[in-house]
Amino acid sequence: MSIEQILMIMDKLNMMHRSLLKLAYHKTEILQSAKVEGLDETMKNEQSHIAAISQLENQRQEAVEQFFKERQVTSAGVAVSDLMNYASEDEKNQLEEKRKSLLLTVTTLQNQNDMNQKLLFQSLQFVNLTLDLLRPQPDQINYSSTSGNRKSAMQGQFDSKA
Repeated sequence: MSIEQILMIMDKLNMMHRSLLKLAYHKTEILQSAKVEGLDETMKNEQSHIAAISQLENQRQEAVEQFFKERQVTSAGVAVSDLMNYASEDEKNQLEEKRKSLLLTVTTLQNQNDMNQKLLFQSLQFVNLTLDLLRPQPDQINYSSTSGNRKSAMQGQFDSKA
């Protein structure tokens, strides 16, 4: 397995993460507009992207393991930084560039997902508040002046001297 193939897989990973980021931006627009019709479809697209990203990450790990097997290197990890120790200077630069680009995309995606989570939480709070306002309020169960009068009337029915 060559580093070129690993670089290609990393490009695909970055491309899929950027596509997932676009979906996250779209989800933000949906949540802000409070029109949830497209939310279900967006979430299904996100799930398919996540599955594809998982497959690509497995391919990347297998490619790195194969790279080390071909060079008879043992106990090396599957991280890009482990791979850099065995790459040429040009390959190191390319790997570092791809790693930084992917890391930036993933960080941006995490931030966008955090914002979406907060927006979704606020939307749920609003829905709960609206439901609470629409539900009829139960009768108060604490003591009032009418219950005090009833108590004195009931005391007259029982004679404690009997």
